[in-house]
Amino acid sequence: MPKVDNEAFYLSALSTHGATAEGVHWSSIETQEVRFRVLCAMLPDNFAELDVVDAGCGFGDLACYMAREGRQPRRYVGLDVMEPMVATARERTGQEIGICDILADPLPPADVYLCSGAMNTMTREESRAFIEKCVSASRLGFVFNLLKGWNTSPIY
Repeated sequence: MPKVDNEAFYLSALSTHGATAEGVHWSSIETQEVRFRVLCAMLPDNFAELDVVDAGCGFGDLACYMAREGRQPRRYVGLDVMEPMVATARERTGQEIGICDILADPLPPADVYLCSGAMNTMTREESRAFIEKCVSASRLGFVFNLLKGWNTSPIY
């Protein structure tokens, strides 16, 4: 069982902050983009030749960041479980964005899977299953970040 009800957690932030970094529980766009910069720095130099899946893409902010930085992959696919986020990501990015529960649904194959923060509200067991599924669906690897939480933390 997840540590939080994802729907309530994200819809609450979305209604308060809108389609912003804060709307996906980052403290600011600057801290969100620091994480994006580090993720992108870990990707191979031939990034423009790769098919990439963004697992837990939210509003598509990583795709927008990569476009601004000139680090666009050959193919970008965003996956998220929250329909309002998927709709916004489709509008913002013009990329292929799908509704997907990473833990329950089949995943499309890709060269690289990326994830920035989508595992932050999961239990250790869910995070492990998420990582294993993304690694299995990727040909080259999975680059991700997540918060290190305490077992007693109700959220992270």
